[in-house]
Amino acid sequence: MFEATLNPASYQHSLSISYSKEADANAQAVNRKPLGQTAVESRFAAINAEKVAFDLVLDGTGVVRKDGKRVPDVKAEIEQLKNIVYRYVGDKHEPSVVKLAWGELNTFYGRMESMAVEYTLFRPNGLPLRAKVKLRFVSFMTQVEASLRANRSSPDLSHLVEVRDGDTLPWLCQLIYNDSSRYIEVARANKLTNFRALVPGTRLRFPPLK
Repeated sequence: MFEATLNPASYQHSLSISYSKEADANAQAVNRKPLGQTAVESRFAAINAEKVAFDLVLDGTGVVRKDGKRVPDVKAEIEQLKNIVYRYVGDKHEPSVVKLAWGELNTFYGRMESMAVEYTLFRPNGLPLRAKVKLRFVSFMTQVEASLRANRSSPDLSHLVEVRDGDTLPWLCQLIYNDSSRYIEVARANKLTNFRALVPGTRLRFPPLK
């Protein structure tokens, strides 16, 4: 866990939607719009991942310190932060998913998209005493959560879901059907002999409700 001594002065929470622009096929072929058409129709394509950006100030001058704790070492703090948000997790073959916990951001899970460190004050020997860290995170959602966000998880449709570490069948049924008690039907549909020990990477079919 990384805990900043100073809270950010502000943060930016961005949400966006992608649209595809389609015009008449013949008009596209000649690289022009149909006669009389003033604009190309925009059609919904996808809900993009949310993003959060903020700046942290790391200070090792001793002017600001946590109660009862020693003066922070700026270089050590930056390395600690990098180990959490930037380190490549070998067994998962990807960077870590982190949780941002401050105010209303206590439920934001994501991965670091960018990190820029600006050193602004130094000791006579060149070691940093103060730095500004610009951080940008992109939200992380499981396959099921993304489907729910797009309102595509209708009980009347069949869904194919890849099991992730920590998933349970009742929990997946709650997400898809809004009814955790359906796990017995799903276990039967997938011929599971031990639904309490789902293997990560397994693909399960969630059939329509009857």
